[in-house]
Amino acid sequence: MSLKNIALCCFALGAVAVASGQQSPPRQEQALVSRTSADAWWKHAVIYEVYPRSFQDSDGDGKGDIKGIESRLDYLKSLGVDAIWITPMYPSPQVDFGYDIADYEAIDPQYGTMGDFDALLKTAKAHGIRVIMDIVLNHTSDQHPWFKESASSKTNPKRDWYIWRDGKDGSYPNNWQSWFGHSAWTPDKTTGQYYYHYFYTQQPDLNWRNPEVRKAMYGVMKFWLDKGIAGFRMDAVSRLFEDPGLHDDPYLPGYNAFGDRNIQHKYTDDLPETHVVFQELRKLADSYPSHPVLIAEADEPTIADLAKMYGTHGDEVQLPMDFQIADLNELSAPKFRKLFQEVETNPADGWPEYFFSNHDQVRQWERYGDGKHNLEIAKLMAVLEMTPRGTPQMYYGEEIGMRTTEPTRKEDVRDPIGITGWPKEKGRDGERTPMQWTPAAPNAGFTTPTATPWLPVPPNARTINVETELADPNSLLNFYKGLLKLRHTETALMFGDYKTLNPDDADVFSFERKVPQGGQGRNIVVAMNMSAAVHTVKFDDVGAKGGVVMQSNYSASGSKVDLGGLELPPFGAVVVAVE
Repeated sequence: MSLKNIALCCFALGAVAVASGQQSPPRQEQALVSRTSADAWWKHAVIYEVYPRSFQDSDGDGKGDIKGIESRLDYLKSLGVDAIWITPMYPSPQVDFGYDIADYEAIDPQYGTMGDFDALLKTAKAHGIRVIMDIVLNHTSDQHPWFKESASSKTNPKRDWYIWRDGKDGSYPNNWQSWFGHSAWTPDKTTGQYYYHYFYTQQPDLNWRNPEVRKAMYGVMKFWLDKGIAGFRMDAVSRLFEDPGLHDDPYLPGYNAFGDRNIQHKYTDDLPETHVVFQELRKLADSYPSHPVLIAEADEPTIADLAKMYGTHGDEVQLPMDFQIADLNELSAPKFRKLFQEVETNPADGWPEYFFSNHDQVRQWERYGDGKHNLEIAKLMAVLEMTPRGTPQMYYGEEIGMRTTEPTRKEDVRDPIGITGWPKEKGRDGERTPMQWTPAAPNAGFTTPTATPWLPVPPNARTINVETELADPNSLLNFYKGLLKLRHTETALMFGDYKTLNPDDADVFSFERKVPQGGQGRNIVVAMNMSAAVHTVKFDDVGAKGGVVMQSNYSASGSKVDLGGLELPPFGAVVVAVE
């Protein structure tokens, strides 16, 4: 039996055991499983974020939709994607483009119907692709029926479903600030009190200290899990609780883009009660035999803080998103090495989850590119994303090297952040432009030729698109496809441990993925030169002198390399099978 078949068989057997509720065999009998006693599907999945407004429009209204996503599942399957995370598609006034939810158990008509969503689940399952929903637990839209009731009077039964307080000295209850600028309190003329919102005025925070709120939100999650989704990416979950004593947050030096004094969100973020909710959510997820995953938006200040989200006994969130790695906006071998080592050895021994792009970040082409070696750097970043131990998360268009295309005029801005903060803050429109599919059709194949896309299709779509890059064997898209294939077929990348190599090298970040004891396959060395100079690196402690290139941004696959003196060109990246 080939290595590929061995790896796939072991993966399938693990999936069958999980689905049937059987306990996994003892660790010594699991030849291809490392550090864990269960082979959960999400540990070996590549997750692909779909921003539905911008992925594919099927009906010509200029906005992407569910049928559009379904029509592109063949592409996602060929890319090697295992699961898609779809940002919110619930009914919404779209103040924050879906993160202001007016109904948790329905589909916004602009994206289609519940029948369309059910069809997407069915087709995705046939393609072997799981669907992960985005859920906003911290707040609702001010148009949600719950808030309308809550705001109607001080005696309404749902009044305590949100955070209402009296003003202080003729002003706001305290100095808490919204993440999107200015006070986090908005006065209500009807009742004379203020309501709290960590984000936009139109996104009032739910009161998670109210048991009825918890019961309602857990019911929402059960509604979608019963439909067969594979889990949730949970938005802003570190902000679920606020200090009931309303202590003022400490001020920090300077001012933000909105003209406010900088502030430390000490009393509105990461309160201990959050972990009780995580434990309750995990119990709900674990009650399903399909083992749904919980992914937390966890922009924590340190890896130690992030590790708390796993829980003391691994009983909270399975995959906290690692913003420590995602927010390192420079190519630095020592810094990346340190962060990957920290998450690899996190105090909770939790499984890492990492990414370099999402709908809130400038795309990585600009964040890491130097203007001269951008393609080589984009391929290096793909290697960095796909080869460490953990679950990688991609962002649509990342695989073709889509650029950030910011609006040039305030009147063209769609994102409220950009409208409020212009010109210092231009918003997030630039990283949310439509997916670029083909050079042959107007609007790059995103929508019909006569439609007006909700955001302009960048002019560079004529050369940067799926169709063109599929035809080019040296393209970034085909480079990603090669890496995803390796992740699904190489034992060391699927199940192997992670070991830092050459820890003192200032320019090259390298590590080894080692086949577990008793497993079959080849150990793998990954090396990335994060400098603009040629660099030679030695691998004296991997037990071999040479290897074969499996994937590289400068050398052909199958070529031989000398691990005793491997020369890497500027921003060279290579994945080597040790011989």
